[in-house]
Amino acid sequence: MADQQPTFQQAIEITASWIQQWESEEISDEVLADRIGEMVASRDGARGFFVVSLAGDSALMDRLPDAVVGQLREAGASVVDLTARNLAMSSAMAVQHRRTGDSNQQAGSERVTARCTELLRLLDPELVKQRLEQLLEACDNRGDDVAFLKRWGYDTDQKHAISLSVLAVADA
Repeated sequence: MADQQPTFQQAIEITASWIQQWESEEISDEVLADRIGEMVASRDGARGFFVVSLAGDSALMDRLPDAVVGQLREAGASVVDLTARNLAMSSAMAVQHRRTGDSNQQAGSERVTARCTELLRLLDPELVKQRLEQLLEACDNRGDDVAFLKRWGYDTDQKHAISLSVLAVADA
């Protein structure tokens, strides 16, 4: 796979298959970790991996094997960035789902937020600190992430929820 980078859709399908194999104990933690390490080496691969692992029903992100944590840490800033963005989006969407009375979707968004929070606590502390400070600045309409928050149209309440989620990462 190192020679070919998967498309976003391929990464989703491949990740789902690997996680199913892992849950069925057909592959070990170490084999899964090696595969994930290859997957998150590309942006589309990492995005596909996180779509499946953060939002899916698998328990992978709820009980991350040490070998997988090691691969995600080794991937560095790109994994920290995607995890921080997923933290922001899921926090904001939980607010939106609460407003519309969609408790199932709200619970799903809150689960993604919790998974992101826990993962960020396991990644490189300095990279996480820098990335989350940037996200916090954007919630106050400053810095590099302002465009990211504007693109999704997040309002004041949603930005407040994002800020609370960012601060919760440090509350370990």
